[in-house]
Amino acid sequence: MWIDPKTCIGCGKCVPYCPMDAILLHQKDKQTGQKPYAEIDQDECVECYTCLRAQVCPTESIREQQLQWPRIVRRSFSDPLYVHKGTGVPGRGTEEMKTNDVTGRFREGFIGIGLEFGRPGMGTRLSEPEKAIKKLLALGVELEPLNPLTQLIADKATGRLKFDIRSEKVLSAIVECIVPINKTPAVLAAIKELALEVKTVFSLDLICKVGSGKKIPLLEISEAAGLTLSSNGKVNLGLGRPLCQGN
Repeated sequence: MWIDPKTCIGCGKCVPYCPMDAILLHQKDKQTGQKPYAEIDQDECVECYTCLRAQVCPTESIREQQLQWPRIVRRSFSDPLYVHKGTGVPGRGTEEMKTNDVTGRFREGFIGIGLEFGRPGMGTRLSEPEKAIKKLLALGVELEPLNPLTQLIADKATGRLKFDIRSEKVLSAIVECIVPINKTPAVLAAIKELALEVKTVFSLDLICKVGSGKKIPLLEISEAAGLTLSSNGKVNLGLGRPLCQGN
């Protein structure tokens, strides 16, 4: 995105709509005669299109750019309406984990793990989730093949992403994987190490099916790893469209 300085009047109405605080407001300079205007910090802009969709600019000075590779990667992870070509769905990941009763992606005996890097106000360079990918692959973890990040891996043995996209900044990016229950403690230990290495924030998502005896395996595993689950965790009953058969 960019703001045309010729038509911008510097009203500042667009500033609070940017989730990355990437819109800079320049005041009038009496010495140079420069009028007030707003400018988008191109390095911090994640191409989420929020400022454009807000339609608050009285002079329609916020303009869309023709995004080229690798900058187009920013939009695919930041604009919730942008359909990722590799997944066929909008957004930064695949279908939500909570649709497991429909998709059957995570079966009994396995734990689904999601690592969500970045948040509004901070974002993340793609080099940060790359650190998680490398750690997980070193442990023999199976990554979700349809995940947009997985599709950007240049070296499938090490998890190294394509070189020209590593410094691109996005609003958020998700690493998705599936782990056998017996490997989960080692994976959670590696994730705790990761928390000391990354330069952004990330949240940990865990999912499993309710096991025999109505036990939830990940509760015991996460407690042993010293992790406290959020009080707003979800238990989905699959009463909508339970299309998945079997375990």
